[in-house]
Amino acid sequence: MRLDKFLKVSRLIKRRTVANELCDAKHIDVNGKAARASYEVKVGDIIEIRMGGNIIKAQVESISEHATKEDASSMYKLC
Repeated sequence: MRLDKFLKVSRLIKRRTVANELCDAKHIDVNGKAARASYEVKVGDIIEIRMGGNIIKAQVESISEHATKEDASSMYKLC
């Protein structure tokens, strides 16, 4: 699954377009490297999101094309 779609489905970021813009601005790292929106997310990847002064670090636990609000938080584990 693409990085931008994972961020939206897992509800780490509210909109996919915002995820795309953050990737273009190099505010999202995967495993310590700046990642593009088209990066293929794998289980075990560590995603770091920098928005303003906040840094969110999460490890991918599972990948699902669709997730309910209740299931979304099980797709990742905060580090």
